[in-house]
Amino acid sequence: MKHAIISFLFLSLLTVSSLAEAKTFGAGVTLPKMTQVSEIMNNPKEYVGKKVKIKGLVVDVCAKRGCWLYIAGDKPFQKIQIKVDDGVIVFPMSARGKVATVEGVVEKLDMTHEEAIAYHKHLAEERGQKFNPASVKGNEATYRIRGTGSEIEGL
Repeated sequence: MKHAIISFLFLSLLTVSSLAEAKTFGAGVTLPKMTQVSEIMNNPKEYVGKKVKIKGLVVDVCAKRGCWLYIAGDKPFQKIQIKVDDGVIVFPMSARGKVATVEGVVEKLDMTHEEAIAYHKHLAEERGQKFNPASVKGNEATYRIRGTGSEIEGL
């Protein structure tokens, strides 16, 4: 029941926000087909190197350069990072809590233990959080979308 209510509220938010005007960033959005974040998360290897279009709630934005954001998935506790080239596209902090449609290419980041430490340290610094290098246990792989364009509603 709780998941049904959350799903209803999320769909209501998407419906209401789709009536709002959207601000375009980068090359905009041109793909006709929408891909669910859960499809990418459940089968990431099938999507690596492919251009996708996703839509969801912006749950976090890079506070330093606006060079990334996280989009909530269509399943509970899922999110995916959208990374753009620094300075080419700059996402405003006001995008948090808004609905975004994003287009880009799915990529896999394979990181050594040292690279993973540097990556998580960098994310913590951007968020103004403390970081403990011991929290990184070894090599890591993560999937994200290299964003080429987006539309954020209500900005």
